[in-house]
Amino acid sequence: MSASPDSAALPKVRIATTSLAGCFGCHMSFLDIDERILDLIKIAEFDRSPITDIKHCGPCDIALIEGGVCNAENAHVLREMRANAKILVAIGACAINGGLPAMRNRLDVGDVLNEVYRDVDGIGAHVPNDPELPLLFDKVYPVNEVVRVDYFIPGCPPSADTIWKYLNDLILGRMPRLDHDLMRYD
Repeated sequence: MSASPDSAALPKVRIATTSLAGCFGCHMSFLDIDERILDLIKIAEFDRSPITDIKHCGPCDIALIEGGVCNAENAHVLREMRANAKILVAIGACAINGGLPAMRNRLDVGDVLNEVYRDVDGIGAHVPNDPELPLLFDKVYPVNEVVRVDYFIPGCPPSADTIWKYLNDLILGRMPRLDHDLMRYD
């Protein structure tokens, strides 16, 4: 992707990103595009993302969502992103199928919380119950079970080259296509 001389006259593509229930690995892969981010900022600007620290999503062209949906706050953020994005992309295994956080789906959430916060060595710990904490769901949901998803980028996490290729295709109005070497995972 490179900015052409007349690209300065074109409006910049607005990109938003968020991480829900996951490890932030997909964002790290996105940042691993390294110096190519300089090419990206010539034609794109960031809305909600860790790069800008904007907390709410405004109108954007492309939203990248990593992580599954495990609580009410995740669902709220996801719905806000979907409402404001022309194209919503679920990125990584957690967004696509719940990933590692969904391993708890076979367990009772109450039992898990009691096990984690039980009284250990007389400390007298208890399960947090504060209205500031988001309501925990009984399971972790893939993004597409909560909102409509336009595209999926598989991987745990997908490589920087995979994300770069996918973003290029979307920005240039092409159907995203990943070659075999970008679909291989170590």
